[in-house]
Amino acid sequence: MQIFQVIEETIKKPPIPHEPYKQSLKAWAMYCLRDRGFKVVYADKADFAIETNSGEKLYFKVTNSAEDLDSKFAWIIWDSLTNVASLIPPQA
Repeated sequence: MQIFQVIEETIKKPPIPHEPYKQSLKAWAMYCLRDRGFKVVYADKADFAIETNSGEKLYFKVTNSAEDLDSKFAWIIWDSLTNVASLIPPQA
């Protein structure tokens, strides 16, 4: 899905760098996506969701470890060794 390519590009080239001592990964990811024009909304079963123009919600979780990830969510993962964020889209 093309939207996940745009999201991945957004977190790989963010408007501000992620500084773990200043903001949480969740807050940083939400800011970056809002800055790019995404409608970030509350999600009770995930960390947050993005609402598409068609009204569909894409659910996201954030983590600092790529272990034991639930495949029904999209994941934004922060690698503290390389200081790079990555995206794992949900599995259909």
